[in-house]
Amino acid sequence: MGAADRTTFRIGGDLEVGRLGFGAMHLPAGPGADRQQSVAVARRAVELGVTLIDTAYMYGGGENEKVLREALHPYPEGLLITTKVGVALTGAPGEWELDGRPQVLREQVERALTRLGVERIELLQLHRIDPKTPLEDQLGTLRELQDEGKVGRLGLSEVSVEELRAAQQIIDVASVQNRYNLLDREHEPVLAACERDGIAFLPWRTVAWGNAGARQEVAAVAAESGATPTQVALAWLLARSPVMVPIPGTAKIAHLEENVAAQDVRLTAEQLGRLDGLGALPA
Repeated sequence: MGAADRTTFRIGGDLEVGRLGFGAMHLPAGPGADRQQSVAVARRAVELGVTLIDTAYMYGGGENEKVLREALHPYPEGLLITTKVGVALTGAPGEWELDGRPQVLREQVERALTRLGVERIELLQLHRIDPKTPLEDQLGTLRELQDEGKVGRLGLSEVSVEELRAAQQIIDVASVQNRYNLLDREHEPVLAACERDGIAFLPWRTVAWGNAGARQEVAAVAAESGATPTQVALAWLLARSPVMVPIPGTAKIAHLEENVAAQDVRLTAEQLGRLDGLGALPA
């Protein structure tokens, strides 16, 4: 282990971020008190030292991006807001579907630049690979946008090792955003591939409790550590790999503060071993 002592990671080898980010997906974007709360949460995240905030076009059709701009623009130096493209309302009326057609990707990027109020998206991730569109067309379009200076680095989301390897033949992959947590390690091989290649691994759905036995073990470690179960789950992620950059999300400041404080939780080798063993249990 030992990775828990590392507090930053350089995405793409040069873009330094703190190793605990924030997922903005849960922030309400409608008018009124909910939006004010979303703005307050985003601002509090930055106050607490968070330097990576993850959003996507799919989160409200770009409204989530607008909330972040309202809350944080002009962006403080060192803050990375990463967004995702490749899912669109181009299916049945009102239904999202994977859409990696070049014209759709380019339009989503152009509009994201406007919504976020930036000239360049420092990290852009393909939300999902569209099986209906050739991979070369999808990633080739993003590479063109990178060549044009509108995108800094490129990442992927919800990919297998095989898809990651195929993508690496077309682009330099700076990040992978897959579902992963203490009890859901389906993408362990992808994490291992990212670690070998120095690719940032941004797990989403960072906390899940599974069966009662697993909950009891997490609760026991939490009691021993003077931490909450959520903090134990996040501390385990941070210790799991030096390329791990968790992005827990919440719409409540109290939960945000709890999450960020997980960086200060130090689990012993014995505790980490017990938690590692939970991966063999059915989630």
